[in-house]
Amino acid sequence: MKGNPLYKVALALSATCFAVTIYKILVGEIATAGPFFVTFLVALSIGFRGIPLVKGLAFTIFILGVTTLALYYPFLFKSINGFELAALITPLIQVIMFGTGSSMGIKDFIELSKSPKSVVVGVLAQFIIMPVLGFVLAKVFNFPSEIAAGVILLGCAPTSVTASLFAYLAKANVALAITVTSLTTLLAPLLIPLLMKVYAGGFIEIDVWGMMWGMVQIVVLPIGAGLLFNKLLSGRAKWLDASMPYVSMVGVAMIVAIIMAAGRDSILNIGFTLFLVVLIHNLLGCFFGYWGARLCGLDERDSRTISIATGMQNAGMVSGIAKVMGKIATVGLASAICGPIMGLSASVLASYWSGKQQKDEVQPEPAVE
Repeated sequence: MKGNPLYKVALALSATCFAVTIYKILVGEIATAGPFFVTFLVALSIGFRGIPLVKGLAFTIFILGVTTLALYYPFLFKSINGFELAALITPLIQVIMFGTGSSMGIKDFIELSKSPKSVVVGVLAQFIIMPVLGFVLAKVFNFPSEIAAGVILLGCAPTSVTASLFAYLAKANVALAITVTSLTTLLAPLLIPLLMKVYAGGFIEIDVWGMMWGMVQIVVLPIGAGLLFNKLLSGRAKWLDASMPYVSMVGVAMIVAIIMAAGRDSILNIGFTLFLVVLIHNLLGCFFGYWGARLCGLDERDSRTISIATGMQNAGMVSGIAKVMGKIATVGLASAICGPIMGLSASVLASYWSGKQQKDEVQPEPAVE
């Protein structure tokens, strides 16, 4: 653990609050365990920052803390002095998409010509495997129509912008992850409405053109502005470059909290089942992404990348689309649950692959007689 005493204090506080939380659950006072449960998770996320082995889980644990806070005290994230906080979702998504665009450049798209097969496999895996899985799971678990549409919408989403981070941690192909993320994000405004019409049309009415225009507003224009910023001002506004990842993290946490608060009743009614479905969706995406890449003849490094890219959905974008549809409390629920699950599974997978590669690299050479 790093020398900063803050991390040790945070872990001690976390352990204390965890003990109190367990006690309250055991004596049937779970309704009053909220402050201790939230403090346990937030303090644990701070403490994890000081432990290199689990540092990558810190943000995921923090999101779990925010989720718990929203479920216990939904009024905090519904309105302030009559202003509906749900109105912040669209601008928050636009800021995150701007950050995505500002981190991209021409060099990222040059990778398309260097490794076309890997890129094509990654894009096809995202837009074939995940929508089909979402549709099948929605059918099998027989969710209410708008919840089912949310599961399918999550499956139709492009690759999460954090896939490149986990590809790096897994010692996979970061350039490929960035390229697949960029391309699936740029294709999303065209493909998501069409895929939703095909797979979710039987659950809710899908306005294809309306959805496309909404995605132009929340995806295309902000990313375009980010690309322009990258081209004209990259390196000249270092404070903005450095702050965008943190702004994006705060934005994601706020979006999750607002959605959880808005859909609290639905979460309490079907929360565990929806949690299970999103987890299955994520794990199967990683599984089929990896083995699909291997069957297409890609090497281990690229297959790991496509596994992570396929399993990780851009939940923030899905939340923005649900807001545009006016169904944030139902269609948006799967995406809110997805964030913590996705971060946890990707962290575990990246740690496993990273450790496996390090072990392979230190295999002793055979003795020479």
